[in-house]
Amino acid sequence: MNRTLLTVRSALVFLLALLGGIGAAALTALSGAGAAEAVLCGAGAFGAAVPFFNSLIE
Repeated sequence: MNRTLLTVRSALVFLLALLGGIGAAALTALSGAGAAEAVLCGAGAFGAAVPFFNSLIE
């Protein structure tokens, strides 16, 4: 029973979304915003990037 948890495509979608979220959070933190604002911005970017990359990578 060697089933993988995620497919390669799903892992790539989540990885790209995670990198986008981290980038958005880092840019928000560098702009002088607080830590909570940076985390919320990164989480929002991650949430928006998942369906974007899911539709982009077919």
